[in-house]
Amino acid sequence: MEALKQGSDVLFILLGAILVLAMHSGFAFLELGTVRKKNQVNALVKILVDFSVSTVAYFLIGYGVAYGTSFLVGADQLVARSGYDLVKFFFLLTFAAAIPAIISGGIAERARFGPQLIATAVIVGLIYPLFEGVAWNQRFGIQGWIKSLTGEEFHDFAGSIVVHAVGGWLALPAVVLLGARANRYRKDGGISAHPPSNIPFLALGAWILTVGWFGFNVMSAQTIDKISGLVAVNSLLAMVGGTLAAVLLGRNDPGFVHNGPLAGLVAVCAGSDVMHPVGALAVGGIAGTIFVAMFTLTQNRWKIDDVLGVWPLHGLCGLWGGVACGIFGSKAFAGLGGVSLGAQVIGSALGVAWALVSGFALYGILKAVIGLRLSPEQEFNGADLAIHRIGSTPEREANW
Repeated sequence: MEALKQGSDVLFILLGAILVLAMHSGFAFLELGTVRKKNQVNALVKILVDFSVSTVAYFLIGYGVAYGTSFLVGADQLVARSGYDLVKFFFLLTFAAAIPAIISGGIAERARFGPQLIATAVIVGLIYPLFEGVAWNQRFGIQGWIKSLTGEEFHDFAGSIVVHAVGGWLALPAVVLLGARANRYRKDGGISAHPPSNIPFLALGAWILTVGWFGFNVMSAQTIDKISGLVAVNSLLAMVGGTLAAVLLGRNDPGFVHNGPLAGLVAVCAGSDVMHPVGALAVGGIAGTIFVAMFTLTQNRWKIDDVLGVWPLHGLCGLWGGVACGIFGSKAFAGLGGVSLGAQVIGSALGVAWALVSGFALYGILKAVIGLRLSPEQEFNGADLAIHRIGSTPEREANW
């Protein structure tokens, strides 16, 4: 029976890892559909290569930083317990690699390829695992300190703060230090439209992410005996809440509509295991509202050229999700309890502060030492030709 339990756990978390791995294709197609045609190839290449760099960095350094486990031992030790530790690494890697995938969308169309790969290695090897270890592995005694202040530990079941808020708030410094795309904001105060290249691909990316998210959330239980139907239904309701809010406030704009479910899913991650489904619906609806309002504000009023809106989507909706867990997860709102609003505010603030300071330090150093941005000529021609020397439809372009 014990062998069966071990094998079931391995299969369970492996399926979760595969589902979240599939989400990275969603990141790729969401970015591909949003950027202009001359940057489509770059969008696809970035996500795949970022994932590969993330794998090496997390395998050799990051996983050990977060969990104190090294894989530089004999294979006989690695296959103990049916290799569960290995597939757990695979599963958690797909979370870690989501950080550079999130950042990629914000800095699209004008970032150099090499510097971002260096940033990916540092983020996944060190910056992300340090906070991951704090939130999910009792590192540095911070959870105990939070519990001594509030009566409960900081709770983040599937990563509203650990993954999404950290990713979004790391992206903000990168976007600010890069500056806006050429001709995005005119000297007379006007705004030039940089419309998406392909709405169907944008929608495909959103759908892949949405489907894979049920592995992201439900499989965060990590063992089959802890699986919860509540997590699945809460994820569903939050997704729907985000979609309905986005379609109403976004006035049927397809960009808002297809990011709405993602906003809801980002926000519900933290408390998906403790909220009532009606609470999850409310959390998702508020997240969809935050995304539409803040994407519009950052792009049009503050003139922060965050191409895919990753700071509003992941940074702000993730922050809302961390705080919302302490509200809607409480018994006062028909949740399961065991959470504290004070703990959620402290833990969420720590995650945001760590990401923001780390992001400015990392991207500030890279900008000063090697530069972050394509040259004006390269940006004009597009990242596809400048970096990869081929466009997305080379045969058609040759005929022209």
